[in-house]
Amino acid sequence: MRLSSAFRAVCVVLTLLAGLAFTSAAQADSGTISFRVLKAGWFVGGSGGSGTLHFRGRSYPISIGGLSAGLVFGASETSFHGTVSHINSPYDVAGVYGAAGAGGAAIVGAQAIVLSNEKGALLKLYGRQVGLQLNVDLSGLAISVR
Repeated sequence: MRLSSAFRAVCVVLTLLAGLAFTSAAQADSGTISFRVLKAGWFVGGSGGSGTLHFRGRSYPISIGGLSAGLVFGASETSFHGTVSHINSPYDVAGVYGAAGAGGAAIVGAQAIVLSNEKGALLKLYGRQVGLQLNVDLSGLAISVR
């Protein structure tokens, strides 16, 4: 349990530091986002899922898809929740997000990540991961607004 608590604390600190680095005085609107992602792989991984973007009092369904390559072993499901900022329209969330990361779950784990796309949308996400997975990889995530 100590490793899990330490990992969670490190993720929270890294997320806060990354969030401070991306803070801008001239911000566009922001909203909240939540989605579930199923991920599985053996060296090369794939992921997919769906969720909801809440922006300016409306809800927009979103789809998630992605690929990862590196040391990817196992399968997991992660429920992400967080904020999206620097957007003027819900469609600014749509796009490709890239990340290099490491993580793992042995039944239950935690995830935290900050992502940005080519339109400047900034996602600050945290989540609970369930499954058996170990990864040190480069991954790409595509989000589309339906």
